[in-house]
Amino acid sequence: KISVLVKPNKALNSVVEGPEGLTVTLRAKPENGKANAALICVLADHFQVPKDSVRISAGNTGRRKIVQITKNPA
Repeated sequence: KISVLVKPNKALNSVVEGPEGLTVTLRAKPENGKANAALICVLADHFQVPKDSVRISAGNTGRRKIVQITKNPA
């Protein structure tokens, strides 16, 4: 499980690792689940796992989220 701070509606997608977790900037806007879907894609690419291995376990509607990444999804 990883703590993630999401910054939507930015110029580019990026992932920065810090002492308190990850900061992820997203091009997607925070509407209709677009930012959450983009977050899953960006993290899957960053950790080189399939998208179904990444799940937002807390914070669906906020900027601070807890994300669970599994190597072998169930």
